[in-house]
Amino acid sequence: MKRETDGRRAGGSAARWSIFWLVVVTVVAFAVGFVLLPLAQKDFAAEGLWAAICRAAGVPAEWGPSSTAVPAQRTTQVVLEHSMTRRATADAIGRGGSLAIQQCTMCHGAQGVSAADTPNLAGQYREVVVKQLLDYKNGDRASTIMQALASRLSLQDANDLAAYYASLPKTHRTPAPYHEPAPALVRVGDPLRNIAPCGSCHGGIDRKPGTPWLEGMPKQYLVEQLRQFASATRRNDGYAQMRNMARAMRAEEIDEVADYYARQPGQRGG
Repeated sequence: MKRETDGRRAGGSAARWSIFWLVVVTVVAFAVGFVLLPLAQKDFAAEGLWAAICRAAGVPAEWGPSSTAVPAQRTTQVVLEHSMTRRATADAIGRGGSLAIQQCTMCHGAQGVSAADTPNLAGQYREVVVKQLLDYKNGDRASTIMQALASRLSLQDANDLAAYYASLPKTHRTPAPYHEPAPALVRVGDPLRNIAPCGSCHGGIDRKPGTPWLEGMPKQYLVEQLRQFASATRRNDGYAQMRNMARAMRAEEIDEVADYYARQPGQRGG
């Protein structure tokens, strides 16, 4: 009996020592693999134990492209108000038409449809035109010609011009509009890259005040604006919505989206 008891004690002691050394080895391996080695990497900025563990486990420091996102700061002085979306009076439309003839038709066309790579303004939403004109006037959007013209406009002038262009019907400049399925970025965006569907702001799914309709716009104009947003050359998007999405788009996606909108027929505006 005594030998049996001693044998049990010896076996229990050996098991305890095995568990003890297993725990020691595990702790040491954890410390080396998840703390010492990550911290020893020259390109790692120490941010605490949890950051070191995440690094060793292969967890990304940032989910999605947010590490290159533009800070959500306002870069326009224009505050969009509901009153800016109301239908304008006939007097405002008349005054805006006179101003347009004097200053705008050379680039934007006699009826608001451009023959060059400048935006079509016929049927554009009132608040969109007002905002862009005031951004040019305040220096929040850059263009040598537009800043010079807008600097001479009063607030009423900007509102009258917007009223006039909003009253015109949208007109596609090609005689046979081309219909095709919308690209994925227009329909559903790309959540993994934080790209919202274009249609959720610019129409088709929903429309946000201050965002323009894009159908029938000159393709090169659309491409250039997306590139400017991507490079932050253009910065008058409130809270950097367009900059953060455009910078995540590939060059071929910019071309595809611009080509799609350029081919779509404009619907009657006003």
